[in-house]
Amino acid sequence: MNPSLRLNRSPRAILLNMLLAAVSLFFNGFGIYLTIQANIGAAPWDVLNLGISKSLGILYGNASIAVSVTILIIDILLREPIGLSMFIDAFVVGKAVDFFNWLHPVPACRSLFVSIPVLLLGLVVIAYTQYGYMVASLGCGPRDSLLVGLAKRCSRLPIGLVGILLQGSATFIGWLLGGPVGIGTILCAACAGPIMQLAFQSVRFDATHIRHQNLQESFKILFPRRFQI
Repeated sequence: MNPSLRLNRSPRAILLNMLLAAVSLFFNGFGIYLTIQANIGAAPWDVLNLGISKSLGILYGNASIAVSVTILIIDILLREPIGLSMFIDAFVVGKAVDFFNWLHPVPACRSLFVSIPVLLLGLVVIAYTQYGYMVASLGCGPRDSLLVGLAKRCSRLPIGLVGILLQGSATFIGWLLGGPVGIGTILCAACAGPIMQLAFQSVRFDATHIRHQNLQESFKILFPRRFQI
């Protein structure tokens, strides 16, 4: 990517990266759709979204938005950095899943021999679309920020354990609400990280080298007159 776009130094760069993030997150929704259609248990956060969707009789996307906005508010209260992409994430992914549910390109799997490849394909799609989302450099997802924020405040616990506790809580609450838990839930929890690492390595991307632009920095560039003293 052009360095000027990566660093978001102009309104054009920010707008192009917002578009990149939105498109990436839309297809991220397709990856999530595939993991759900595998029909052997959803990923931890999707267990929660599907549980809320089932218990309240609302669309998956609306449940996802409700969860994402709640987490975003917690992130703000924890004073974690907020970027434009976090808002795009909160609204685009869930409604993308609703779109693919409506389009219904992949029927729910009925055989484990089909389910596992479909679920793994979904995780691969998620991994590569996360690359597109992260390279936009406009902020991490609400859940990632929540993990970091909680890890800072639970400094005696390894961040990996904090992540397990967070995902475990989402899974448990989602299961109580009727969300689907199964072997797919375990596979998603165990395989998502390694698959993402392999995907990032394949495109020579190091997420630790990305410097994400926060909301105030973006607004100063997009609306310079408003921030002039």
